[in-house]
Amino acid sequence: MITGASTGIGRATALHLDARGWRVFAGVRREEDAAALREAGSERLAPLILDVTDAGQIDAAAEQIEAAVGEAGLDGLVNNAGIAVPGPLETLPIADFERQIGINLTAQVAVTQVLLPAIRRARGRIVFITSIGGLIAFPMFGAYHAAKFGLEAVGDVFRQELRPWGIKVAVVEPGSIATPIWERGEAEVDRIATRARDGQADLYGKAIEASREVGRKTGERGIPPEKVAKRIEHALSARRPRIRYLVGADARGQALAKKLLPDRVTDWLIARFSGL
Repeated sequence: MITGASTGIGRATALHLDARGWRVFAGVRREEDAAALREAGSERLAPLILDVTDAGQIDAAAEQIEAAVGEAGLDGLVNNAGIAVPGPLETLPIADFERQIGINLTAQVAVTQVLLPAIRRARGRIVFITSIGGLIAFPMFGAYHAAKFGLEAVGDVFRQELRPWGIKVAVVEPGSIATPIWERGEAEVDRIATRARDGQADLYGKAIEASREVGRKTGERGIPPEKVAKRIEHALSARRPRIRYLVGADARGQALAKKLLPDRVTDWLIARFSGL
């Protein structure tokens, strides 16, 4: 089961695993995305309508999966669904902060809880798609980083708690990936600005414009999501999967810098890189 399979990493993973012979349940939010997946994949690929913030839809998806797999259970769950809600923390509407946490963190736990009985029967595996943004934070994306840092902890705790049943849990941490999340994130800047606290334009106008440019460049230089899909397959199928998968040269470089450099040096480098 893969959540957030309409575009980007989720779609690439669904099609990759389908091509490799897996029976894939792909969570999408719209029927047109389901139709597009059916057309691109084989008869093994089964799209499911799933908004991960809707408890009723999570239960309905779980019932469909249970009916299909029966006592054999579910071999794997890839928690991938997510969005990016940008904006300075000082002026970001709390409702938007909560929306970010709800989709990128709380929903991952909710989906995992509901599907764990089927995963336990198969002694299956769980993969959480976090980000290098779960290890290092950048300005103007505080809500996003809060969710991804939290998801790192959720992945660790599930791995520890589910060990007695032999359920392996891995965390995949991509760097810059060429996906629509950056385009949607830029559009979110404009939508959130209309709801932001007074003074955002005066206080953070220059910083917001700089973050737009960083987002555009991130999307342009991103590696194909298919590379992430291959690491996800390894996490699902290898005899000894890794606990963490850093994907992309920029992710590995940033993780190493975070480990080796003092925080003040890291802050200075981020300010130089982001133009803030």
